[in-house]
Amino acid sequence: MISKRGILIHPEEVGDYWAEILVESDLNLVAIHPKGGAAASDTLSDMLEFVKTDAFLSFAEKVRGKGIALEYEFHALSWLLDRNLYDTRKDWFRMNEEGERVNDYNMCPSNPDALEYIAERSALLAQKLPYNTDRYFFWVDDAKAFCHCSRCKGLTPSDQAMIIYNHILSGIKTVNKDATQSYLAYLDAIAPPVNVRPEEGIFLEYAPFLRDSSLPINDPNCKENQDQVRHIDGLIQVFGAKNSQVLEYWMDNSRFCGWKLPYKKLKLDEEVLRKDVQYYRTKGFESLTSFGCFLGEDYAREFGVPPVKRYSEILWTR
Repeated sequence: MISKRGILIHPEEVGDYWAEILVESDLNLVAIHPKGGAAASDTLSDMLEFVKTDAFLSFAEKVRGKGIALEYEFHALSWLLDRNLYDTRKDWFRMNEEGERVNDYNMCPSNPDALEYIAERSALLAQKLPYNTDRYFFWVDDAKAFCHCSRCKGLTPSDQAMIIYNHILSGIKTVNKDATQSYLAYLDAIAPPVNVRPEEGIFLEYAPFLRDSSLPINDPNCKENQDQVRHIDGLIQVFGAKNSQVLEYWMDNSRFCGWKLPYKKLKLDEEVLRKDVQYYRTKGFESLTSFGCFLGEDYAREFGVPPVKRYSEILWTR
């Protein structure tokens, strides 16, 4: 049964405009998503300042007053493990395929001191997020980049991500005993972990980034989509369907714009959306969400209000 239907928006687009759209849409979840990539630590830091402002607090009160849950989803690891620590803690960082320790993305998940450090930082980060639910989405870095050191080489990318998420959750639980943390099945970590089990409180978030969005996710003739969905059954087997969430790209205008301006008009593919929703229901996912970035007031001035209400209607259709 689908219990949550939501959308992710950039913090710089938050305000009365989005509050009104959300209230009229019948969505029951909105998540704030600072941009990822190489600058993820900076955009997260900017968001942590923004959530202190009257503009954000007013938005939060409006949506929550209408029964819309507020959450945050972002690539957190470069904030949790400051890249500047590389000068003194090089062994905390990943080893690349050439055998060199580098501080570009992610970390060495076989280093217990580094894991303890990110757990402590996760607790600190959780305390900085006002009005959050008990669900947390502190993701690994936005890249295909995992550790190849002698201790990690027997671990798949998903195993390495699982170790990190388990420790992130352990840190958050020190400040919120009811906390849960997502495992982001995404890029190299879209396959289920093999050698590492999720701790209690880890839930599945499935994000098929490499899909072809012009075709249904389960289209049997689309190799890209088949490469993404072939992992779902294994993921459900490892994590269970309880609290599982789809994070899709149906409303992600930033994706359709190539993550750069100028804006293009979003064309919601209702047929693909319907078929995708039907498929995800059969797999037992409990929440359906989509990125909804590049749909702020600047977009509306040029193209009109984005089709959020129609998106919501299709999510609710059985």
